[in-house]
Amino acid sequence: MSSVKVESVVKEHALLGEGPVWEESDQTLLFVDIAGQKIHRWNAATNQIQSLKTEDTVGFAVPRRSGGYVAGVGCSIVAVDWTTQKVTSLASVEDDKPENRLNDGKADPMGRLLAGTMRRDAQTAQVKPGSLYLMKSDLSVTKLLSQVDISNGMDWTQDLKTLFYIDSLAMSVDAFDYDSSSGNLGNRRVVYRLEEGEGVPDGMTLDANGRLWVACYDGGRVLNIDPATGKRLQTVSLPATKTTCCCFGGPDYSELYVTSASLGLDQSELQKQPQAGNIFRVTGLGVKGRPSHSFTG
Repeated sequence: MSSVKVESVVKEHALLGEGPVWEESDQTLLFVDIAGQKIHRWNAATNQIQSLKTEDTVGFAVPRRSGGYVAGVGCSIVAVDWTTQKVTSLASVEDDKPENRLNDGKADPMGRLLAGTMRRDAQTAQVKPGSLYLMKSDLSVTKLLSQVDISNGMDWTQDLKTLFYIDSLAMSVDAFDYDSSSGNLGNRRVVYRLEEGEGVPDGMTLDANGRLWVACYDGGRVLNIDPATGKRLQTVSLPATKTTCCCFGGPDYSELYVTSASLGLDQSELQKQPQAGNIFRVTGLGVKGRPSHSFTG
């Protein structure tokens, strides 16, 4: 295996960079700055960034099969027309909880959208105020899971039978049996429990071999985990402690893109971490990822 190389490629200095999605058709990386209230697209060939400002926090942006994107803005799931920069509400969740917001979201292999919520101030250890929702192509929304602290990373096995899921403050990566016809969840179990010093599990992705890559907030690392054994196979260290999420991309999906945050770092920490908030490209891992899915609604 070639040696692992980490380089800062998107020098955006995001407050809270999150949710990277590789768009194969344009060879671009889609990502959000949750606290900066922006959706960004970075072109790998030209190194240019296009941005769209949102009216509230933006937890995720996911390509839509009919064009544009679907995004989680505040507690609304919205359609984004990138060409006209028009944002249209499709549905809202938790109107009765103004202290909450949408966080991570991802389209499943069937083209449905899963998106979760959390408290805006994230001080949720006692209350578990979040939930996980499913939006179908007809734009109907159902709740899959409640009693969540910080709804975060998710991805599915190739056979669609398992959903891997992270509720960050549980400090573990969990698995559910996934009903691919309905999206219903069952048989929750822990796949990997984070060890002291590894940070807080945040966003994640699966590679083509079915292994997990988990970004660890306040850990400055991405963990490679074999869900079959629950063993950590590899640790990739990043020059930013607040690593948030990751996805594979590049022409053959052999590059791992890792988002990070600068929010919450004091002046001395920012001086030590001048690349905080940037996106890092990791090469030489010897594995490839899989294309992302688009929302069919």
